[in-house]
Amino acid sequence: MIVDAHTHIFPPEVAQRRETFCMMDKFFGELYGNPAVRIARVEELLAEMDGAGVDVSVLCGFGWASHELCVMHNDYLLDCVSRYPDRLVALAAAQPLAGDRALAEVERCLARGARGVGELMPDGQGYRLTEHHRIGGLFEYASERGFLVLTHATEPLGHDYPGKERVTPDTIWTLVQGYPKARLILGHWGGGYPFYELMPEVRKASRNVYYDSAASTYLYSPEVFLRVGEIVGYDKALWATDYPVLRQKRFLERMEQLSLSEEQRAAVLGGNAVKLFGLSDTE
Repeated sequence: MIVDAHTHIFPPEVAQRRETFCMMDKFFGELYGNPAVRIARVEELLAEMDGAGVDVSVLCGFGWASHELCVMHNDYLLDCVSRYPDRLVALAAAQPLAGDRALAEVERCLARGARGVGELMPDGQGYRLTEHHRIGGLFEYASERGFLVLTHATEPLGHDYPGKERVTPDTIWTLVQGYPKARLILGHWGGGYPFYELMPEVRKASRNVYYDSAASTYLYSPEVFLRVGEIVGYDKALWATDYPVLRQKRFLERMEQLSLSEEQRAAVLGGNAVKLFGLSDTE
């Protein structure tokens, strides 16, 4: 199987009323305020998958600042999964600052088949990963229930771009230490966090941490797959496009140029995701 572990689609009304939603959510406006930035719907994603030969895509919720907008987005994602259960799985949008309301919404989504929560966007949602007194409820719940949590992550140097937050390896480290049982996926290669797994104490604490390659070609040279695999193991890397940021077919063509073994390639392109997201029953 080929699994895209990180994609984004939105309800049709978001694209139709883009300006309204940009005013309702400042961070959404930063990312999608430019009309040239694509907002995709499920039909477009499925066509992309068919053209690229992708078997399953993971739908990620957006990190809305409003709990109500998270619920709206989840309704759409869950409906899409119900219509295409063999092609799609979902992570629920959640605003950790909503407290018990957020936990109830997560429970609703899990009951309808969601595999976890994400993509959290701390800066856009108004918190930092170091503020456990504000967001700890969600991560305690994730530790207890065993569901996945995907968080946005950004490298602390390099070029600026819309959405480059302060979710850097040092803030992620406090999260990993605080909730060692939580199963975490760090988007965008964890902003460089894999390098720190060369430190024995970080490697030990990060046994439940995984990394996706969302938007990889905008951030790193293709060799990042090899370097991360060498450091943390190829069983912790998930191929992901951040669709529609990257096109699936083009990214897969670039993957063919990497000197990965067949076993490593199969693990990164889908095998790891099948295990992590529990996709066996969707084959």
